Formats: sequence, C-alpha cells, structure tokens
Amino acid sequence: MFAGTSSNNVAQDLLYPKDDEEKNVDIEELDDALRTNIFNVMLGRRSQRKFDEARLVEEAKVEMIFAAADTAPTAGGFQGFEIFNVKKPEVKVKLVEAANKQPYVSAPVVLVFCMNPDRVRMNFPHDILRKFSLQDATLAAAYAQLAAHALGLSTIWIGMIDETKVMAALKTKYTPSSILCIGYPQKILQPKPKRSLVGLIHEI
Repeated sequence: MFAGTSSNNVAQDLLYPKDDEEKNVDIEELDDALRTNIFNVMLGRRSQRKFDEARLVEEAKVEMIFAAADTAPTAGGFQGFEIFNVKKPEVKVKLVEAANKQPYVSAPVVLVFCMNPDRVRMNFPHDILRKFSLQDATLAAAYAQLAAHALGLSTIWIGMIDETKVMAALKTKYTPSSILCIGYPQKILQPKPKRSLVGLIHEI
C-alpha cells in the first residue's frame, strides 16, 4: 500500500504526527516494512493475548500504524472515525472494566476506534451515516492491525465492550466500535486453520 515510496520521504510523508521536530527513525527498518508482502502479513497474523509488558513499542512503529489506518477506504472519503491512543494507566484500567474485565486491554499500546458520523457529509438518513461510520472505523482498525503485524507486533481485537463505559473512560461523545491492543508477543503463535475456501465461497 506504500509502494513506490522512497526512503528519503518515509519520515516526512508517512509518519504521524506531522511536525517539524526531528525524529529518531530507523529508516532501514521502516523500509523493510514497506516492502513486506501483504499476503504474507495476512496469512501469518494471529491474535495474541499475552504481551511482553516490559518491552515498549517504538513510537515510529505506532506512527506507521496510524499511517496505515489513515489509508483505509471510507464512505465518500470523509473518514468518519476517530482514534484514541490511550497511554494513561488509569484510563486503561477503566477500559479493562469496560471490556468485560479482559486483562490484556492494558497492553503496551491501546487504540480505541470510534465512529464519527458527523464527518460523513452525505445526503442520507442518520442511521445510514452511522452505518457508514461504523464501517469506516472497522476498516481503519483492520488496516492498523495488519500494519502492526507487518511491523513485528501482535494484536488482539476487542469487540466485547460496554460502549457507555468506554465513552466515559475516554471522556468522549464518540461511540466506540472496537479496541485494538498492540504489543510485542511473549512468544510467536502460529496461525490457526481457517475455513476451506470451498465452504466459504458461494457462487450464485
């Protein structure tokens, strides 16, 4: 998805937040990620619930994940979603409670993807705009998840959440769609077998 990007432009074009401050970025490492085969990424991804809590995720990698989410397709190109990068331990504790007390929600990196239908400026009823926004947030989270795996990280997607509690923890009016927990794994897990394409695909 970042094909054709030269190493000289990686930091300024892909890394977030965009500012004039000089960043300590390992361009060679990021270039390796840019050349990663997307099919290998998808086939090798596996949900991970046990993170190496002592190993912090480099800020440059977090920025690459944001950049990937930013490329996700959205309704009308309006990007009807918001991302909350939760760093405060006390907020993570609240999110654990809001996510059915799943302890891994306190991962090194916790991203909450929320819907913002007000950004989708299209002439449709509000319930349709909300559906668009949900799809936007979901796609952004999926792109972020694949990018994290391409960068040598592991993730777990959290969908069982109390929306009201999450909104209270974040102090936001935006409704959450999912929480993406990211970190270095304690051990590498092999992908689980998936459905056979024969049973998955239905020709009509």
